Amino acid sequence: METTAPLLRVTGLTKTFPGLVALDRVDLDVHPGEIVAVVGHNGSGKSTLVKILAGVYAADEGEVRLAADAGLHFIHQDLALVDELTATENLALARGTGAAGLAPDRGRRMRERTRKLVARFGPAFDVDVPLTRLSPAQRAVVAISRALDGWEHPGNVLVLDEPTESLHRSEVEVLFEAVRRLAAEGAGVIFVSHRLDEVRGLADRIVVLRDGRKVADEPVAEVDEARLVELITGADAASVVHTRAARDAGVAVLEVRGLAGGSVESFDLALRAGEIVGVAGVLGSGREAVPSLLYGATPATAEVFTVAGRSATPGPPKASLACGIAFVPGDRARYGMVRELTARENLTLPQLKSLTRAFGRIDLAGEREEAGRRFAEASVRPNRPEQRIALFSGGNQQKIVMARALRDRPAVLLLDEPTQGVDIGAKATIYAAVERAAEAGTAVLVASSDAKELATVCDRVIVMRAGRPAAELAGDDLTERRLVAAGYGIP
Repeated sequence: METTAPLLRVTGLTKTFPGLVALDRVDLDVHPGEIVAVVGHNGSGKSTLVKILAGVYAADEGEVRLAADAGLHFIHQDLALVDELTATENLALARGTGAAGLAPDRGRRMRERTRKLVARFGPAFDVDVPLTRLSPAQRAVVAISRALDGWEHPGNVLVLDEPTESLHRSEVEVLFEAVRRLAAEGAGVIFVSHRLDEVRGLADRIVVLRDGRKVADEPVAEVDEARLVELITGADAASVVHTRAARDAGVAVLEVRGLAGGSVESFDLALRAGEIVGVAGVLGSGREAVPSLLYGATPATAEVFTVAGRSATPGPPKASLACGIAFVPGDRARYGMVRELTARENLTLPQLKSLTRAFGRIDLAGEREEAGRRFAEASVRPNRPEQRIALFSGGNQQKIVMARALRDRPAVLLLDEPTQGVDIGAKATIYAAVERAAEAGTAVLVASSDAKELATVCDRVIVMRAGRPAAELAGDDLTERRLVAAGYGIP
């Protein structure tokens, strides 16, 4: 296999963002018939690599070279399908307009083409019903059929970017059997995943990225799971432990039992005043859903939900705010700010009562004074509250969103990926703000894909797997390496 010329050769690929080296001189070859897994923890560079291959980003340095007549085709995590359309229409949409030039071709030839493509990967199903009526496995077959539509020969490269998140185990095997068949016909495959059991069951070779660099490129058979965790986390990961000074937590401020919704099947929590509790887990484990469920931004149910000893329900957000629960969402651009408003307006928008005067008039002088003071406290640069928030850097936007959440000294602070996409200086400022809030008695929950972050700032961390807590780490057991291993289900 390795004696043949590669279908894809990536050489010296480098990509930087402000304050971050996302890829640092990465090399990668993919040969005909070969399935190459690319793994790495949060921030390792996997997503950046895929986006460069897909043309979303341009590399700063390096080269991506395809063999003659070879093409790159992609299946993404969300499959990127239009659920309201049929399988035939989804494939037609990807091919472009029909003969009239006004709409996708849905005719007999396109329908027959779709049926033949689908038939390559298992039992036939109706290609003329909306995808909402298909199973997740059938939707995955539609996605892979669309990716293959137009291949004139097998010598192409298929990139699968975390494609199994919405699939059950039996359905994953349907997808994998299709991928194996493609590789046997001569295609090259890149499989990006955090699921090590799937990697070991599918791939021939494994490439490990860490902090933007390639740290391993070895046959899968020669790398056991313990070695994989060491490669993913780094040799010094075991020494990264929590650094908060030991202290007695206060009374339970938030108590939850049987929280469920989205990807979370059942979650229990007793969060105490002055305590910082982390929630860890790989993508799809339920970790990313916990804060929004607790806040009520995502519909949730719970057997028990009490705030400061009083029975309540998860949400809606207005009620959560009234109970003293504040939330910083993971996607600040979509859910954490109004881009068209100034930083001052974003800072005070959710709670204007203290600035409201007679007849509903806003005390603008008071609002400006408060915004200037909170900008200084949060080290926002530049200190320009009247500037549109969209014009600030990502790190400064996050400082503003954090300052807003802490404005009324909440009893509970829920943080989802609080330092995602910020530079090292902004991280330190945000960590300091979280620590001050905890010292003042706020109970803090931090959901993060950054195991090093959780090991550094938290008192204890709950590790999610398959929608439920699978482990809880504290004290000397709370290390980056053990968090990663627990997330992958490795003892």
